[in-house]
This record gives sequence, C-alpha cells and structure tokens, in this order.
Amino acid sequence: MLEITHNAIGNPSSVHSSGRAARAAIEEARSGIANAIGSKSHEIIFTAGGTEANNMVLWSVIQLVKKHVITTQVEHPAVLNVLNKLTKFGITHSAIPVNSMGMVSSEDIGSAIQNESGLISIILGNNEMGTMQPVEDISLIAKKRNIPLHTDAVQALGKIPIDVNTLGVNFMSLASHKCYGPKGVGALFCKQGSNLHPLLIGGGQERNLRAGTENVAGIAGFGLAVKLAQQSLKKTAIHLKTLENQLITGLTETCKNVVFNGDPDHHIPGIVSVSFPNMRSDKMMVYLDRKSMEVSAGSACGSGDIKPSPVLEAMGIKESLNLNTLRISFGKDNTAKEVNDLIQTILEILDGSE
Repeated sequence: MLEITHNAIGNPSSVHSSGRAARAAIEEARSGIANAIGSKSHEIIFTAGGTEANNMVLWSVIQLVKKHVITTQVEHPAVLNVLNKLTKFGITHSAIPVNSMGMVSSEDIGSAIQNESGLISIILGNNEMGTMQPVEDISLIAKKRNIPLHTDAVQALGKIPIDVNTLGVNFMSLASHKCYGPKGVGALFCKQGSNLHPLLIGGGQERNLRAGTENVAGIAGFGLAVKLAQQSLKKTAIHLKTLENQLITGLTETCKNVVFNGDPDHHIPGIVSVSFPNMRSDKMMVYLDRKSMEVSAGSACGSGDIKPSPVLEAMGIKESLNLNTLRISFGKDNTAKEVNDLIQTILEILDGSE
C-alpha cells in the first residue's frame, strides 16, 4: 500500500501515466477479487466497506416497482437498521425467525414471498456466532420466483470458499479487513444484468454505480489480502477449526454449565459464541483485557450498559444468559498456547481469583 501511495499518485480516472498506474493497481485488485469469488472483473464494484455495499443494494429497492424485502432476524445491523430506515420511503420487509442454532429455514423464506417482494437479503455467515445460512437453497427459490438475492458475505471472506455461481446470488457484499486487508475498503459483487442504482452520485467511477475518486492504496491492499487469503484458505480453515475445537473441549471439561451457541455443523471456522451462566460478559471482558486477551461480548454496549444481543434473542436465548455471552474469534496467527492461556484465565475469572 505504501508503494502504491508513492508510485501511483495520479487520479485513476486520468489518462496520464501516473493516472494509468493508479488505474492498473485498481484493476489488478478487481481481477483478483473476482477470481476469488468466481465472478467477472466488471461485476466487482469497490466501496468503503461492507456496510456501504449492503446499503447500495437495499436503497436500490426504492427504485423498484416491487418494494418488499425478505430477510432474517439475525442479519447485521447494516441490513436490519437500513430496512427500518427505509420504511418511511414505502419499503416493507419481513424478518424471518431462525431456529435455536441461528439458522433460517429456506421453506420459511419461500413462504414469506409476496407479490410485492423485490429482494431477498440473507447473510452468508453470522458475525456473532458463525452460523451459516442455506443461501444456495434459498437461491433456487428466489430464481423460481424471479427475485434477486443478496448475501452479506463479509464474515466469510478468507475463511471458507466462496463462489457466487454456486451460491446463485445477484449481489454479494465483501469487506477488506475481514481477510487482513485495510479497514474502510469493501466491494459489492453485482451480477451482470442485475438491477442496481447508485447510492453515491457524481462522477462516472465504478461503472457509474459508485461516484468518487477511488481509494487506490486501500483497494490495492484489499486485492493483495484476498490473494494471500486464497493461497492459504484450506490451511487457515484447518488451523482455525483446530483452535476452536481446543477451546470448546477445554471449556467443556473445566467450566460448569458452559453453553455454546450456534450450529456446530454449519458455521464459519474460528468463531465461538459461549455463555457462562454465572458471570456477566462485560466483567469478563475487563478481566481478559487486563491479560491482553481481546474478545467481544455477544451483545452491543451503549452508554456503559450492556444490552442483550438481538441475534441471541432471535435464537430464543433468555436474557440472563444473553448478557453472559462472549464472542471469541481466532485469527491465522493465534496459537494453541494462547488458547490454553485463555482457558486458564477464564477459569480464574469464574473461580473468583481475578
């Protein structure tokens, strides 16, 4: 990224040599990301992140004749909050319930389709507990009813194989930082022929679908991150799964009444949602942070008060357990020793020795 910043200083829309160098960096990244997900280069639109990519698709519904959206109760706020905002513009939506493991039924999605349904938006892998949704099955239903399908695949990029053709989606949101690229950069896959309207209007960048001078260095970093992630995808997945199993086994054997959330058979490797019946997650986070162990709560914090996670609520987890839930996620550089240290520290916290 530093090299690009110094050597490709021109505006990528300019025709002079430094502009062409910047354009070349963007197109190299575009091609690499397209190859990673099985799309064509011109179907990749660069954005400022997964949130913007989601917004592009959802705000486009305003332009459609059919203004009903089908989604789930466990979507990222960058989908559910947007849909709530869009109600004032005449957009309606149905948020379909999930089962106790956080998975939606494709049959329930089909049953929710109305004559006015113009989009289905389903997250590929949940960001809190990793459960993967049956997007491929849902795509078959969507195609029969001629309804475009969008998936938020931000959490899955770099952890599992992704192919837009196998999934059968029209739109897919991606974010750079989930695969070790820079923050503030993302992309939207828009299948050729799909109906998409720009959210940002101005110049003709990104096929007239996303105005504004591109973040050249960020995009280049995103492209390289995806390339490196693809090269080690299988190895990384095995490593993450090994650490995950080590944590689950260790906590199960040593912690009384510990509860693991999500679907163990259909989930993104490296994400563990775990509830401790007798210890609040905010207190545990403070203790762990003192030991330089960074985890997150299974819920969002605001104004100092921890609030129940809507995702866990949708799964039927009672509030007392909801507030005692940690989201522990592993990266490619974490080690078995770090997992053992984490288990030991959690035991110390639960025993009251911290």
